[in-house]
Amino acid sequence: MITANELKIKGIKAIEKGLKENKEVAISVRGKAKYVAMTIEQFEFMRQNELDLTYSQVMNDIKEGKYHTSLERHFSEIDEAIKNA
Repeated sequence: MITANELKIKGIKAIEKGLKENKEVAISVRGKAKYVAMTIEQFEFMRQNELDLTYSQVMNDIKEGKYHTSLERHFSEIDEAIKNA
C-alpha cells in the first residue's frame, strides 16, 4: 500500500516499486485504501476475465431459457428496476 503523501513525494516511482512486488498497489488516503494502480496488462487480464464470466452467464441464461426478445418487456423491466432502486 502506498500513502497519498508518498505518491505525492515519490510520484510514479512509488507505484513502479509497488508493482514489482504485487499485481496491484492500493493507494491510501487518510489511512483508508481509496484507489488501486496496476499495469495495463493486469487491467486487460482482469477485464478479459470479467467479459468471459459475463459471456458464460449469458450463455447459461440462454441455455436455461432465462431471456426474452420483447423490447416492450425489456423496457418495462428497466423502468421497474429504476423505480425499485
